[in-house]
Amino acid sequence: QVQLVESGGGLVQPGGSLRLSCAASGSIFSRNFMGWYRQAPGKQRELVAVFTSGGRTDYADSVKGRFTISRDNAKNTVYLQMNSLKPEDTAVYYCYLQIATDGYWGQGTQVTVSS
Repeated sequence: QVQLVESGGGLVQPGGSLRLSCAASGSIFSRNFMGWYRQAPGKQRELVAVFTSGGRTDYADSVKGRFTISRDNAKNTVYLQMNSLKPEDTAVYYCYLQIATDGYWGQGTQVTVSS
């Protein structure tokens, strides 16, 4: 059973930065679809940044140029560096991993951008 543990959320002022981490139990392959989604109050969960199974990265238009996804395969960990944060980035951020046809979600970490 795969488990995903996120960390790094918190309260930050507009323009600030945060780095989220997602550590996966067990071994993951560099070609697994894995990344970050978010869900703001009253809104649907949306893709933020992912590594596709083809090995490339995809970003939501709203975060391009501000967020960077990276991974450390030796640590089975994926990161999301978030810079120039805006109030509209406020949401619960979830890590997601897909292995074959099985999808796994983390418990979520709250990111609040407010002055």
